[in-house]
Amino acid sequence: MQRPIVIALAVLAAVASLVVLHAYEVSQPAAQPSALPKIGPAPDFELTSQDGAPVRLGDFRGKVVAVTFIYTLCSDTCPVLTPMMSFVQDRLGSDFGSKIIFISVTVDPERDTPQVLKDYAQAFGANPSGWFFATGAPDVIRDVTRRYGVFASKAAGGNVDHTFLTSIVDPQGILRVQYLGVRFDPEEFRHDLLSLVNER
Repeated sequence: MQRPIVIALAVLAAVASLVVLHAYEVSQPAAQPSALPKIGPAPDFELTSQDGAPVRLGDFRGKVVAVTFIYTLCSDTCPVLTPMMSFVQDRLGSDFGSKIIFISVTVDPERDTPQVLKDYAQAFGANPSGWFFATGAPDVIRDVTRRYGVFASKAAGGNVDHTFLTSIVDPQGILRVQYLGVRFDPEEFRHDLLSLVNER
């Protein structure tokens, strides 16, 4: 006799979550445009993309850039973050690449060569027109992570303990948002990106 009650409660919970999500989607765009603070100038960098080409943050002035830190052999949290960003990429439509850029910086440059990053990008459906997976010399990567406030340290067994920090940089090169962790709301992330695209 308890099973129908459990099912009914599950259905009600699902409906309630959809109502909350719908209310969030309706109300969020109106609240966002002037809500994002200006943290300060985003640290510039020059790294190497999955195609072996230079990747400079400054080259994307005029576009909104999301900068995050991953490594390809990560077995716990990176496989959550990268698919979530891929999901958001697909929901951005024509704005992705033309107005919005993703840069995923490896914290394991010794193993994450451009070819390894290219294979990883393809495995997660990354659109190369707007999503760059970047590597560089270990000392350069250490400098970039430090300036973005990311801790990274090689642990036993080859794993890399690191802070999961995703930063959004506006078209003027100003750091506006930083998400700590990998389970931030993808819809909020998408709205923040678009609010900066449309900011006047």
